[in-house]
Formats: sequence, C-alpha cells, structure tokens
Amino acid sequence: MFFIQKIILTQFKNYTLASFDFTQRVTGICGLNGKGKTNLLDAAYYCCFTKSYFTKIDGLNMQFGTDGFRIEAKTMDHLPATPDGGTERRVDKNNDLKKPDDIVCIFRNGARKEVNLNGVAYTKLSEHIGRFPAVMIAPDDISLITDGSEERRRFMDTVLSQMDANYLQQLMIYNKVLQQRNSLLKSFAEQGKTDWPLLDVLDEQLIMPGNFIFLKRKAFAESLIPLVQQFYNLIADNDELVTLQYDSKLHHSSFYELLNTYRQKDFAAQRSNAGIHKDEILFQLNGQVFKTTASQGQRKSLLFALKLAEFELLKQNKGFAPLLLLDDVFEKLDDNRMQQLLHWVCNENTGQVLITDTHKERLQEAFEQLHTAYQIIEL
Repeated sequence: MFFIQKIILTQFKNYTLASFDFTQRVTGICGLNGKGKTNLLDAAYYCCFTKSYFTKIDGLNMQFGTDGFRIEAKTMDHLPATPDGGTERRVDKNNDLKKPDDIVCIFRNGARKEVNLNGVAYTKLSEHIGRFPAVMIAPDDISLITDGSEERRRFMDTVLSQMDANYLQQLMIYNKVLQQRNSLLKSFAEQGKTDWPLLDVLDEQLIMPGNFIFLKRKAFAESLIPLVQQFYNLIADNDELVTLQYDSKLHHSSFYELLNTYRQKDFAAQRSNAGIHKDEILFQLNGQVFKTTASQGQRKSLLFALKLAEFELLKQNKGFAPLLLLDDVFEKLDDNRMQQLLHWVCNENTGQVLITDTHKERLQEAFEQLHTAYQIIEL
C-alpha cells in the first residue's frame, strides 16, 4: 500500500503554489465550485499515471500565463496512527516493507515531460504505470456506460496496464503497428497502387500483440463478472441481475483469418475494420440490453460497481489497496446508494480515500455516521 502524505503544486491549473498534507486514511476535500477540489484530486492521479484524468493535452494543465507546472507527491511506507496508537505498515506480496517514495512530475511547455521517482528520471514514462495504482470515479464517467465502445476498451486497458507492465508494452506495439497499417491502406488509395507484401508484414506484426491483448482481456472480463454483480447489488441494495460479456471477433476466428477476411473491406475503407481495437463490453440487466432498459439510478449503480470491481482486481493483483479518488459523488447518487458506497470505501476498504464535495457539513455528517477517522481539507 502507498499512502500520499503530501502534495505540492506549482502552477498546476488554478494553483500558483500550494501544499497539502494528508494525515488520515480518509480525507474529505470541500469548497465551492472553482476552488480546485477536482484539480487536487487530478494532481494525485497525475502522480500515479503521469497524465491528467481529465485533460489529454499537458499544456492545458498549466496555470494561465505560465510556461509549465510541477507536481510533487511524498508518500509514506505506512498509514497514519490508528485510534489505538498503532500504525498499519504496508507490505507487498513478498511481505517486504516498502520505503517512502518521492514522485515529481515536471512539464515545461515545448519540452519533454519529466517524471522522477526518488530523484531518478524515467527513461520511459510507461515504466511508472502500475507502481502506484489508483482508481478515479468522476461525474463524466457515466460515459463508460452510455457512450461508444472506445470508453470500455480504455477502461480495460487502464486496469490491465496497471496490473501487467507487459500488457501496456504490447498495447503500445499494437497501436503503433495499427497506425502504420492504416497509413498504408490510405496510401493505396492516394497513390493508386498497392503493396500487398508490405501489408502482409504489418499483419504479422499485428497478430502477436493482438492475441496477447485478447487473452488478457478475456481473462480480465471473466474475473470482472462476479465482482460487478456483487458490487451492483451492494450499491443498488437489490437482487437485480447484471451481466457483462467481452465481445471480440477473436472468440470465433484466429487473428490471421480475421485480417484476411476483412482485407478487401479494409482496402475499400482505407482503415482496419477488425482486430482488438474493435472489442467491446456488453452489459445486460435482467437479460435485457442495459443501455436501453436501465434507469439513471441503475446506470450510476453499474458505473460504481465497475469502478469498485476495478479497485478489487487491482488490490488482488498488487497485494494492497490502490488509491481511491472520488470526485463529486454526493451529487450523483441518492442517499441510500451513497450510504452503501461510503460504507464500503471508508470502512470495508483499507486503502487511502480522497473525496470531494461542495458541502463541508455533508461530508462531516457522512463520516461521523460511519464512525471512521477522517480529515477535512477546506479550500
């Protein structure tokens, strides 16, 4: 387990220079809209993933009028003191005590982003992914349920990349070759000539990482199913049957056969129409298509069930609970669902939790009802 003890922000979003200390496992961050609650959560996420949860372009994370930003997170090798005066040491799967870590992320406009761990810069930022696992739940995440398949592929990739460094590498290889394949298909139309042997080479390069990713996603989905059902029933407080299915053409044919079958269609469309970049997760509620039958409350319950299932799988894989970041969840769930969620994340979970809300009193009341030690940061 890693516990963020301090975050120091310089020119990050609305913060010119700010420092925040975290003294309890559960922390509420409150303040009016625009004060920077979500930005503080995003800074914690950035230190885990070397990127923002909300913004793809690093330049948009700079404070207006500046030319860069810096985020530093200091971690502890144990949780703060417990009510009985003891401490909870964090231990990895090999039962070795972990040492404190210092994470520094620096972005200078027009220059390469730099991420340092304990004063040593990463050669590849991908090497950092998975060292400090985290799960974010934010208002716009409902797109995971309602939007296109790309959102659900990104969900699978985010979890699996934290669990398996090789998965991330294979995904990067696949995406690079896929881009080259699509460029070649487009050039066929633009130049009026074809180079089938070169396409054959790219197909061969696509198959190995594609098969690896497919098998990992398949196993992931099988592990996810019972957890999603369990958490959905917990949050919704009912016995509705929610199921999910990993949908991929590779279930029914080899990748080689798939590429050959779609070759003429790819040639006509000037892009690759089959592969793991077309995979999908399908949801059902009581045997019906979830998208078309679920209410708003049911969609929110499924969203939180998916995120908590992600959390649980990361915990099982890492041997400790990941950081859990909850942004503005009070506005998205009714009182009963909120109570069920908070009981699990604050009392059943042993990891660090950061929760934002616009109402300080609401946060305090919720924490008091849970009888858990907490901290409030007011912005």
